[in-house]
Amino acid sequence: MSANKLRTALTVLGIVIGSASVVVVYSAGEGIRGLLLKQISSFGTDIIQTEIKIPANKRSTAESEQNSGSGIAQGVQITTLRHEDLEDISKLKNITGGYGAILTQDKASYGSEMRRAFLIGVSADYIEIDSTEIAVGRFFSEEEDKSLAQVVILGSKMAEKLFGDSEAIGKYIVLHKSKYQVIGVMEEKGRVMTMDFDEYIYLPVRTLQKKIMGIEHFLYTVHQLADPSRAADTAEEARTILRDNHDITDPDKDDFRVTTMEEMLETLDTIMNALTILLLSIIAISLVVGGVGILNVMYVSVSERVGEIGLRKAVGANYSAIKQQFLVESVLVTLIGGVAGVLVGILISWVLAWGAGSFGLEWRFVVPLEGVIVSLLFSFLFGVLFGLGPATKAARLDPIEAMRKE
Repeated sequence: MSANKLRTALTVLGIVIGSASVVVVYSAGEGIRGLLLKQISSFGTDIIQTEIKIPANKRSTAESEQNSGSGIAQGVQITTLRHEDLEDISKLKNITGGYGAILTQDKASYGSEMRRAFLIGVSADYIEIDSTEIAVGRFFSEEEDKSLAQVVILGSKMAEKLFGDSEAIGKYIVLHKSKYQVIGVMEEKGRVMTMDFDEYIYLPVRTLQKKIMGIEHFLYTVHQLADPSRAADTAEEARTILRDNHDITDPDKDDFRVTTMEEMLETLDTIMNALTILLLSIIAISLVVGGVGILNVMYVSVSERVGEIGLRKAVGANYSAIKQQFLVESVLVTLIGGVAGVLVGILISWVLAWGAGSFGLEWRFVVPLEGVIVSLLFSFLFGVLFGLGPATKAARLDPIEAMRKE
C-alpha cells in the first residue's frame, strides 16, 4: 500500500465516494424529515383532517390511493363533503371547533396592479385553529361568512404586491369582476410544503363557493381536538358520521379520508424510509464499482508478490496465514476509504444544512449514528467480499512453483 500510493489512493476513492454518499443520505433524510415535521406541525398537532377521495375499487389500497390522487389531479370532482358534514363532526364531544376550506385561482387587481392569486375560502374558525396570526386588521366573522360578505384578508406578500408600502386596510380589490374590501393582512408564514401562504388571499368560504366558484362542497375540513390522545377514536366517530351522511355502507367505498396527525407522521416516516432505502440501493452501485477496483488491485498485488508468498510458505506460513494477510489488506483499504468517506460526508452534510439555512429553511444539521455505522459496515463488508477471491488465490499458490516463477 505504501509502495504504491497513487494506486492505493485511486482504489480508496471509490469507497470514499460511496461511503460519503451513505452519510449524506442519512443526514439529509433527517434534515428533510425535521423540515417536513416542522411544516406539518404548523397546521397544529391537535387536529384531524378530512379530505375528499375518489372511492376505492377492488384493487389494493395503495393502488386505490394512488388512483384517487391522480384522479383528483386530473380534475375528477368529489362534491359530497359539505357544510352539514363540517357541522355534524363539530358536534362531537372531543371537537372544539372546525373549518372547511376550498381553493381556486383568479386574478386580483388594485388600480394598475394585477396579480394571479390563489384564493382560499375558509370558515371563521380558521384563525382560531391555524397557527397563522393577523398582522394588521382583523379576520372575518361567522356572520360575515353566512351573509356572503365580500371581504378579504391578504397574505403578507400579496399585500405588498398589490399595495406596496401603502396601507391596505379598508381599500377594495377586484376579484371576479366584483369589489372586495380588505379587512386584514396576515403575518408572514412562509412556505408550508409547496404552498406559499403569504401569496394567498383569504375569503369567507361561502363567499368563495357561491359568488366566485358556484359550488357548495369543500376540498377538505379541519377539526380541533379537546384531547389529542383520543384522536384515533374521534377520527373513527367522524368516519361513522360521514358514512351516514353520504349513504355509504361499505368502508371500501368511502369518498373521504379522515387523517389524524399521528397517521400523517407515520405516512411521512414510511415515505422517508422508502426513499432512504431506494437511495442506499443506488449508492450500493457506487460501492460495487469501488469494490471491483479493489478486486482488480488485489489481484495485481497477488501477481506482483508471488515470490514473497512462496518464500513465506517455504518458511512455514500456512494457508490461513496467507489468506488472512491479503484479506486484512483488502479490509484495511476499504476501512480507510470508509472513515475518509464518513468525514467527507459530514462536511458535505454541513454544507447542505448551511445552504438550506441560507434560503430560510429550518434544516437541522445532524449526522445520525446509524448512517456512520452503515457506512463503515458497508466498507468492511465490501472489503471482505472483494478481497476474498485474491486472498484465496494467494493462499492456494504452491510455494515451489511460486518461488520458481519469481
